[in-house]
Amino acid sequence: MADFIIGRQQILDKKLNIYAYEILFRGQDFDLRREDGATQATNQVITDSILELGLNQIVGPHKAFINFTTQNILEKTPMNLPKDRIVVEVLENVSVDSRIVSNLKELTQQGYTIALDDFVFSEKWKPLIEFADIIKLDILDLGENKTRTTIEQLKPYNVKLLAEKVETHDEYLYLREMGFDYFQGYFFQKPNIIAGKRLGVNQAAAIRLLTVINDPEVEFEQLTLIISQDAVLSYKLLHYINSAFFSVPNKIKSIRHAISYLGLKEIKRWSNILTLASLSNKPVAMLQNALIRAKMCERLGDLIGEQSEHFFLVGILSSLDSILDIPLEDALAQLPLTDDMTSAILACEGPAGEALRCVINYNYWNISAVAFQDLDQKIIGEAYIQSINWAKDVLSEVILI
Repeated sequence: MADFIIGRQQILDKKLNIYAYEILFRGQDFDLRREDGATQATNQVITDSILELGLNQIVGPHKAFINFTTQNILEKTPMNLPKDRIVVEVLENVSVDSRIVSNLKELTQQGYTIALDDFVFSEKWKPLIEFADIIKLDILDLGENKTRTTIEQLKPYNVKLLAEKVETHDEYLYLREMGFDYFQGYFFQKPNIIAGKRLGVNQAAAIRLLTVINDPEVEFEQLTLIISQDAVLSYKLLHYINSAFFSVPNKIKSIRHAISYLGLKEIKRWSNILTLASLSNKPVAMLQNALIRAKMCERLGDLIGEQSEHFFLVGILSSLDSILDIPLEDALAQLPLTDDMTSAILACEGPAGEALRCVINYNYWNISAVAFQDLDQKIIGEAYIQSINWAKDVLSEVILI
């Protein structure tokens, strides 16, 4: 089997809930610039994502957008996949002829969802627009005027519109007003910073709790007291540890027992996650991104024998700007962090900072810059998949209760 790494990018609906993920992939044994190489890549990602990893592990209950080439469509490759779980994304360089139209119509009739990628209105695409479900517009390439023109041209057709390469929150807002149904890009992972914004009372209290939790001198009794005095924290901790996420032989009935069972390292991790969740009313998908980043940093630390707890904290605190909508420097200034911790988060310095840079590049699918120590990219890719699964389990047991 070829060395292969898989990534994903969120596709959100108008309410910023996750609608689907586009599956991203790279392999060492084929050239994606060539038609046969891209076809082979699609076939390989299908094998890896469906047969080996399992689609649920990569996208959970959501749909997966998968790119298909001319050859893939002619060979009816999508029919090997479950029609209710995938979106057949027709690449912009597909040679549209009667055979392509016929095969895509057949897929539609069998219940598959069809999306046209990097769409530009032209005569060539008209036969496909008639039955396509989703049309993706690269708003960065088209610009506002061409985007508006294309939307007008598509009004007679029964299609949903997906905006690609949405970079800012303001872009998301005006594109939503223009009539887009779905949004894809990095705007969701960047802060919507409002000048002069201050932390609210609850946020300030949560920041103080975060400070105590991550004090290297914090003691068992102090942590027990903090959690015991907060009814919500107490309930959520007991619910968490008594859930299926842990195999506890006997039910935990006290905070002291819970902390003793989990240990300081695990209870700090749980507290960090729960506290960050309470800091913002952002959609769950935002916290999911933060958790994946933190866990992947931790896994990279484990792989080189470093203190993984330190790496985890660097990863999760690096997302504070997006969660709080304030500059990261301002958020970190409210925490008594060591200089090496701050420099790792802000400047990606030191081993933990290098891991953070690697994770961010992977998340942004800047594959040429994905490197950490001497780890193979495939090992880094496996850490990403493991982090997705961990974040999914934690969200189901910690946050959504």
